[in-house]
Amino acid sequence: MPYGYIIVEMKINDLEQYKKYMAVAQEMVKAAGGEYLVRGGRCETVEGEWQPARVGVIRFPSYEAAKTFNEGAAYATARQLRNGTTEYFNMILVEGVAAPV
Repeated sequence: MPYGYIIVEMKINDLEQYKKYMAVAQEMVKAAGGEYLVRGGRCETVEGEWQPARVGVIRFPSYEAAKTFNEGAAYATARQLRNGTTEYFNMILVEGVAAPV
């Protein structure tokens, strides 16, 4: 079954408040069977014009699991902690390749 990925690009402008969101979101991701593969760290554009300030990638067991997490009431509550902490926050959900057997 293919994994589901949530990919985020953001620019944080209130790091202290954003850390409160991340503490809650991290636990919710884990409870939903997800794991962070990328969370900040070095980033450079090697082709094209995309200039994200920060990137995050979360892997879930399936596309459906990622979608359920993102649309869930629990995450909606956590999302409120993020309000006003970023200049921009863009998120996509994408289906990956089939997981190895």
